[in-house]
Amino acid sequence: MGIKVRPATVFEDVAAVVGPKRPDANVCWCLSYRVPSKLNLELHGTARGDFVRELVGQDPPPGVLAYDGGDVVGWAGVHPRSDTSFARNRKIPHVDNLEVWSVWCIRVRPGHRGKGISHQLLEGAVEFARSYGAPAIEGYPVDNKGSKVDLTMAYVGTRKLFEKAGFVKAADTESVLNGFPRVLMRRGLR
Repeated sequence: MGIKVRPATVFEDVAAVVGPKRPDANVCWCLSYRVPSKLNLELHGTARGDFVRELVGQDPPPGVLAYDGGDVVGWAGVHPRSDTSFARNRKIPHVDNLEVWSVWCIRVRPGHRGKGISHQLLEGAVEFARSYGAPAIEGYPVDNKGSKVDLTMAYVGTRKLFEKAGFVKAADTESVLNGFPRVLMRRGLR
């Protein structure tokens, strides 16, 4: 059947990939870059999931999901940069005034890793942004030069992953994750 990537419009599927095992746990829910820092810190326990449920009901939804048949196997957070914390981030520069979209998180569920799903999620994020008229899409992966990236920090992707998806380095950043510098990668969509 193959992997299909679709907009994240089913809350239960988003919860299966980025939600906690316990609904009251204070985990990311992929909100760290999606909402202002103050709001992110204010949302505790089940309020985090409730907020994501609202986002899933909006147009555009907060990202895309990968499915293997009927099973949800991955997630990519993607949205207009202006609606993310990257709009105000001092460590990640603005290249120009284009109304770009940002992809900030790529997550594949355990048991499904190593099958190329990250590549399909990134391409799905590109097509999702294109379908909403985005002129370009950016990502902020680590430039690990082939070194191993800790799995808990791999959600931003690697420069190599983005290059394989047709992105090019547009700028250096002042951001560092897991000891690796992050770079601003961009792909034009027009």
